[in-house]
Parts: sequence; C-alpha cells; structure tokens
Amino acid sequence: MAWPVITKDAAARAAASLPDPEAARRAFAWTDARAMLGGLPGGGLNIGHEAADRHVMEGHGAQVAIRWLGLDGTRRDMTYADLAGDAARFANVLAAQGLGRGTRVYSLLGRVPALYAAALGTLKGGMTFTPLFAAFGPEPIRARMEIGEGNVLVTTAALYRRKVAEWRAEIPSLRLVLIVDEGEPPEGCVALGPAMAAAPDRFETVPTRPEDMALIHFTSGTTGRPKGAVHVHGAILAHVATGRFALDLRPGDIYWCTADPGWVTGTSYGIISPLANRVTMIVDEADFDLERWYGILEREKVEVWYTAPTAIRMMMRAGKDAAQGHDFSHLRFLASVGEPLNPEGVVWGHEVFGKPFHDNWWQTETGGIMIANTAAMDIRPGSMGKPLPGIEAGIVTRDDGQVRECAPGEIGELALRPGWPSMMRTYLNEQARYDKCFAGGWYFSGDLAMRDKDGYFWFVGRADDLIKSSGHLIGPFEVESALIEHKAVAEAAVIGIPDETAGEVVKAYVALNPGFEPSETLERDIRGHARKLLGAAVAPREIVFRKTLPKTRSGKIMRRLLKARELGLPEGDLSTLETDER
Repeated sequence: MAWPVITKDAAARAAASLPDPEAARRAFAWTDARAMLGGLPGGGLNIGHEAADRHVMEGHGAQVAIRWLGLDGTRRDMTYADLAGDAARFANVLAAQGLGRGTRVYSLLGRVPALYAAALGTLKGGMTFTPLFAAFGPEPIRARMEIGEGNVLVTTAALYRRKVAEWRAEIPSLRLVLIVDEGEPPEGCVALGPAMAAAPDRFETVPTRPEDMALIHFTSGTTGRPKGAVHVHGAILAHVATGRFALDLRPGDIYWCTADPGWVTGTSYGIISPLANRVTMIVDEADFDLERWYGILEREKVEVWYTAPTAIRMMMRAGKDAAQGHDFSHLRFLASVGEPLNPEGVVWGHEVFGKPFHDNWWQTETGGIMIANTAAMDIRPGSMGKPLPGIEAGIVTRDDGQVRECAPGEIGELALRPGWPSMMRTYLNEQARYDKCFAGGWYFSGDLAMRDKDGYFWFVGRADDLIKSSGHLIGPFEVESALIEHKAVAEAAVIGIPDETAGEVVKAYVALNPGFEPSETLERDIRGHARKLLGAAVAPREIVFRKTLPKTRSGKIMRRLLKARELGLPEGDLSTLETDER
C-alpha cells in the first residue's frame, strides 16, 4: 500500500535542532562541527576529553551523565565529574602497568558502569578501544583479539573463565586482563575495582591528533574472518554533529539508546555522541522486556529514544493495548537503527507514542549516521530520509569500470563521496579489501537503493540480496514490508531461489504473531495478500513458516544464511548469529 506522508507542523519544524535541513545541507561545512567541540588545551583532539572532561571544565560537572539501571533494581547516577574521574583512574591503572599510547584495549562486558570508564579512559590515554559483544562464544572473541592484536581485555570473572581462559596463553599480544567483579580475580588477572580505587582521579589527556587511531569496530563478512574497521579521533566531529542533526540531541536531554555497547551503535550513539552532546543517558543493564521498557520510558521521562526495528516489531506483536496506561508525554523524538524499518513500524510509533519512528542509515564503515529522517522533515514511511549536512550521497551503477549516477526512481548502489570525519580509514591488515570499497570518487556501501524525485532515499536490499525474476529486479525489503502488513505475520525474510524459466523466484520465510498457527490455508492467504499488494511477478511463490528467523545479535535478519542453506552453499561467518530456530 502507499503509506501517507506524516507531515510536521510549523511548531515542530521550528523546535527542531535542524529546523531547515535543506538550508543546512547547502551551508554546512565540517569546520562548523569543530566549533561544537572544545579541543584539547594546547591543541589536539581526543574523544575521551570531549565526552567528559570538557563538560567539567565548562562548569557542568554536576550534571548526571549516566543513569544506570541494574538488573536487580539498583539505580545509580554518575555525573560528568564522576565519569571524568573514573576515566582518569582507568587510564592511570593502565599507565601503572606500563601501558600507554597505541595500546589496544578490548572490552567484553554488558551495559555495566565499568564499561564507560574503560572506553573513555582508553581514549583519554591515547589508546585504541574495541568493544566486543558479551554473548559471543570463545572463537569469535579469540578471532577478533588475534586480528586486532589486543593488549588488554576488560571483562567479568565468569566471561573470562567460560570464554577466554582456555586460549589466553595463545594470544601473545594479550598482556593484561582486568576483572570488573568484586572478589578475588581468576589467576593471572587483575581486579579492576581495587586498582582504580588506588589510582589518582587526574590524568593528563594524551594530545592525540584527528587522524590518530581511536576505535576498531568489527563487522562480519559473508565469508571468511571478520573485518576490523579502523576509526580515528577526528570521528568525534561526525559523532557530535549527527547526534544533533539526526537524533535532535540537546544538552540536558534525557536520552536512551538501547543498542548493546558491543556493536558500533552502542559505542557511537550509546557512548560518544550523547556524551559529547552533554545529555543524560539512560543505561539499562537488562535485555528487552516489554513492561520494563515501557516503565523506563515513563518513569525516567525519556525525551529522545534510539532503538532497533527488531524491538519495535516485538512491541507491535504485543499490541497497542500493552502500551495503554503509560505516560509517554515526555518523548520528543524516536529513531530506529540496525536495519531498515518497515513502514508499519513508523506508523505504529505515531499511533502509540504520538511520534513516528525516524529511520536512518549508516554502517560500521561510515562510523556515524549518513542519511536520516530529521525532526523537521516530513516522514515518508519506509524511506531512510535524506543525506545529513556534510554528506554527499548518490545512487550509482558501475558498468565496465565506469561509474554512472542513476536517475530518480532507478535502482543502483548507495554511494557516498569520501571525506566525512567518521569514515573508516582502513580494514585492519586488509588494505586491498578496503581499497575495493572505493572507485570513481565514491565509497560503495554494498546497499541497493533508489532516490525519488524529492530527494528521499529508499532502501532496496544488499547488492547480493537483489532478486532477478523474469526481467524484474525485486528488492526483498519491499516484499517483506508487504508480508508484514498481513495480520498474522510478525517478521519476514525474502530470498531468491533458482528457477529454470524465470531465473529466480521469490521465496519467503515468516514468523507468526501470537494466536496464529501454520497451516496450508494461512499460507495461501498470506500469498494472496502479497499478490494483491505487489502483483504476481513480485509476490512470493512459496512461504515457509519458522518459529524465529536467523538474526545477528544486533537484530538484522540474515537473508544470506537462509539462501546459503537453501542452496547448500557455505554459511560463512556465523559469529554474530543470535537466533536460529529452524
């Protein structure tokens, strides 16, 4: 169906951090973002300084930086002065071990207070920070430690014993393991709490420059080992600017990013961008729980909420009635990240919370949000929005080595002009792989999209997900969105399978909403629904019911895994796989 545009009124536009996005795109330069930051005394640029120390120096040390909500109901406020002090202590702990500039520090932690001190202390000390997802198994952790030649690991005693101890001695670069729990640490490890308690709460920030390495984020390829995308301290320019432009962040806001800190979103927009913009962050140690989440939104008076399509779909499955009786009046801005948000989710947010979810697009490689539906823009449900100020995006094709920009409405590869501050600088130890991402003055994202006549960008699918059937180019996201409109369908994933006549035909996998059971009748009904919306050439020829769909731990449905299993192909890197009930 054609979803109606959600129009912003004049008051909403005037109140937005970016009230006139079109004018801002024409006038903005990245030097403007530099003015949003303080810089190191005496010169230099350091992410850790901008996220905490700067605010203390400017008189905001008493503001709450992090409101931490523990699994057991514990509630702890950390001010910017607290955070700056803890970051300094962490840097001093490493310095006391003879570690300094260039050291590579890995965290294997959930959303616990020690994580934030470790991240900022690492950066403050001129070292490189790499977050790992705590639910990884031993082999994914080891692979990332080997590729990145990690020197320090910050983790819990339980995670260390289960996932690290067995192979620790086989990683020659790993010099120090810090344990955040209270009590006696495992043999060969150091208890972080006592070490920090004995360390000074002052540390002179290492005078890093914009091009100094700051972060390594790992992203899985379809085959082979994970790639380590390298980011620099200068990325803070994009973090602070996109936080304001795409998420409408303002100093003093109550902000909640639900992303796990083991992923790039949980670092860029769960630590760096909000702290650089001097907000109060809500950090919930627990995983998704519907009533807990609704309670946090209401009780903590959250103003800006950044969450994922998977969580939104889970809320939708529970129904609108589950949200009744909660006061969401403080919510000012809702955004979604991780994978494209289906139009249904955008509209559902508008109906339940009084605000639509604002989708945006970016990648581990881009380091920050590139394309977004900003607070002042009219929302076209299903669109990722328009490029942010400072970002030049295009839809292009590569024919015989020549790069051509596509006309409005034509599908091509989403590409960006290089040069934005948070652009990855390389894939760690894989320069040739990195170089293949660039051609003809563009960075090629690997995502297929189209741009309409009004400049809105629309996601179609990954380049290797596109389905070619009887001369039609079919984007799986469009088909999945149509399937989700059926009242029985909670989630859908679409792939192309070989067909002698058509080349490929569409096959869909669906997970059902509560109250519905798989049956031939329901399968026919869903296929009929899809044909009515999409036409026979685009609708699925076959639908398979699944309890759940295979997803990464960051919530992205793994179409390539479904296709590999369908065709008997290698399954590739499964280290990020979370759910997989066949």
